[in-house]
Amino acid sequence: MSAPSGQQIHLDHAGQQLTVVEVGGGIRTYAVGGRAVIDGYDETEMCPAGRGQLLAPWPNRLADGSFEWQGQTYHTPLSEPENHNAIHGLVRWSAWTLTLIDEGQVQLHFRLHPQPGWPWPLDLSVAYHLHREGLEVVTTVTNAGDQRQGACPVGVGWHPYLAAFGGLVDDVVLTVPAEQVYQADDRGLPTGRHSVEGTPVDFRSGRQVGDAVLDVAFTSLSRQADGRAEVSMTPAAGAAGAPSARDGIRLWVDSAYSHLMIFSGDTLDDVGRRRRGLAVEPMTCAPDMLRNGDGRRVLEPGESFEASWGVQTFSFSRAVPKSCTWVRYHRSCC
Repeated sequence: MSAPSGQQIHLDHAGQQLTVVEVGGGIRTYAVGGRAVIDGYDETEMCPAGRGQLLAPWPNRLADGSFEWQGQTYHTPLSEPENHNAIHGLVRWSAWTLTLIDEGQVQLHFRLHPQPGWPWPLDLSVAYHLHREGLEVVTTVTNAGDQRQGACPVGVGWHPYLAAFGGLVDDVVLTVPAEQVYQADDRGLPTGRHSVEGTPVDFRSGRQVGDAVLDVAFTSLSRQADGRAEVSMTPAAGAAGAPSARDGIRLWVDSAYSHLMIFSGDTLDDVGRRRRGLAVEPMTCAPDMLRNGDGRRVLEPGESFEASWGVQTFSFSRAVPKSCTWVRYHRSCC
């Protein structure tokens, strides 16, 4: 019997174990030294709740599944019908083609052909690299159309869940280097954004998640000299199941990723998975980008753009952070 996620592609390199899959070209598992770093899913399962999936040609939600571009209105299928949205693009459930496998690296490709609601052909490539310092994921998107089809609006995102050290996200100290946060309505659509200063979602200095229920889009990311922004997770002091008092997980994004979605997994269909991992979702744009234009990329025929993110484990010196004790800030994500 074949796996619901199709062909399983395994890499074991530099003490890391990675499994990527044919369906969606995404990540099923990633571990370091045998310990899960990304909270994935079993080979016998269909990918649940977007775990490890690539989100293109838009991440997050598209209101009413429709948008206008250069005088034309397009309608895409409502993949979140309960909220009348189209969610996470068009490539999550398609079969990708393996184009390269070598020591410590694997690459997959997918051609998104024109279809109702999306008239542009796109070539998408994902390259996974296991370096000594961790996993790197490089996504390349190319407008494969011609002048007749014209320029294409596009955005890219990813949906990894970072494992909560064998426990729950309640016992995680989270640091998010973001200056601004989006407000959202009851459909998960952005209604504005404002500074994180003085709000319960100011994670710039690191704080324990506690009982916070998070589905929050962030932007205005503080970056290092190399253009990277980094989200970090460490186990809180005395956290149950933590493998070491000095283990942490870091997810970094390059300058192409301008937004991050943080989701604490409270409404997942599988109750046993709720709050077991924290979704830290790199995005090149805001939710509802095809309508509001916030972070929208425009590719002319033959033009490409590339975006990279990665995950690392690290050792840290523990400090005692403040904890969060509010109940809810935004509605749930998946």
